Amino acid sequence: MPEPAGRTSERQAAIGFVSLGCPKNLVDSERILTQLRAEGYAMVSGYGEADLVIVNTCGFIDAAVEESLQTIGEALDANGRVIVTGCLGTRAEEIRGKYPKVLGITGPHAYEEVMALVHEQLPAPHDPWTSLIPPQGVKLTPRHYAYLKISEGCNHRCKFCIIPSLRGDLVSRPLNEVVAEAERLVEAGVRELLVVSQDTSAYGVDLKYRTDFVGGKPMSTRLASLAKALGDLPAWVRLHYVYPYPQVDQVIPLMAEGAILPYLDMPLQHGSERILKSMGRPAATEKVLDRLAQWRQDCPELVIRSTFIVGYPGETEQDFIELLDFLREARLDRVGCFTYSPVNGAAANALPDQVPEPVKEERLERFMEVQAEISAAKLAQRKGQRMIVLVDETHEEHVIARGPGDAPEIDGQVIIQGSWDVQPGDFVEVDIKGNDAHDLYASMVGEDNT
Repeated sequence: MPEPAGRTSERQAAIGFVSLGCPKNLVDSERILTQLRAEGYAMVSGYGEADLVIVNTCGFIDAAVEESLQTIGEALDANGRVIVTGCLGTRAEEIRGKYPKVLGITGPHAYEEVMALVHEQLPAPHDPWTSLIPPQGVKLTPRHYAYLKISEGCNHRCKFCIIPSLRGDLVSRPLNEVVAEAERLVEAGVRELLVVSQDTSAYGVDLKYRTDFVGGKPMSTRLASLAKALGDLPAWVRLHYVYPYPQVDQVIPLMAEGAILPYLDMPLQHGSERILKSMGRPAATEKVLDRLAQWRQDCPELVIRSTFIVGYPGETEQDFIELLDFLREARLDRVGCFTYSPVNGAAANALPDQVPEPVKEERLERFMEVQAEISAAKLAQRKGQRMIVLVDETHEEHVIARGPGDAPEIDGQVIIQGSWDVQPGDFVEVDIKGNDAHDLYASMVGEDNT
């Protein structure tokens, strides 16, 4: 059993850390870990080796809540000394009711509160020394890519979502602070910056797009200015969680110029205007289609990924058919789809005409059949193209890489046959030879294996 707090020991105080949930949560975990390392705590991978365990939870959907609660229980069983933070921490009474022995609970992005709880239970080994941590901080991603969180919270009130109740309204980070972090990451070897937030398009709205100074130059705090500043760095810049607002029009030329990647992760959620209105989301699907067409005209290489929900309360067969029609017209490159799942505290739970589970699953299957054909056709168009890709992994007989249209962990891969003297983080040029349902197959430029 771990020794009680306040003990005297020559062994370095050790923390176990579990990070659950989305990339935004991952950034929160990285910030906490960076502070822990700065104060001299050791990080360990096993519960049994730790003096206490921190669990950064997710509370977005019921499955995530269940995973978070299960992880807290596992940590308590294996270690006995657990601090809980993250989105599920906003439901402290529920956690206390199930696990009364947790040492402390905080909500999301509560870095100072987490550190205060750690100090209560396990005093810092010594005063912080910046030499204990790298300039870019502690990262949980591979060395060659990193998530760059530009804001917290969200101003929207989508009926299926509880993010505002978990993380509050939109709070944008200062432009110069974001760019400075990006510069440190790139200097440390990061070759791809993945820009994330709850609503990336709304960056700067809460600050009234105030003027900030980057490199001594005045710049407006808005997405286009941020993209331009990041585009000056020697790294890929990929935008996630972007909504089809007019201000995105200003970013597309930067993609066409090659300043940032021609890629948008744009959660659209549905194609029926009636369902979109019921969700509390912008419902002008025709305008979305027009905007997509204009963006593709301005930047033909643009890749768009999106996510959708089927089986939302009140969704009729006609609504679902409209969604399929939207898919066929939008011809998105990458698409994820989920059946509607009630979330504790979401307004959608009270809506009438809940869709039966078998109908949800049947619609999900039909949806994916339609999108699979579209995605396969989009990938097939890449055959014969020459492409710059970023190496993720190297193996004896092949190399795993990603192209400009592939975000890590959620999109496809570019598989390069053969053994090559390359390392993760290298950019290489390849010829696309073929594809399957999700991935591209390629050879190194100059390789004679046609």
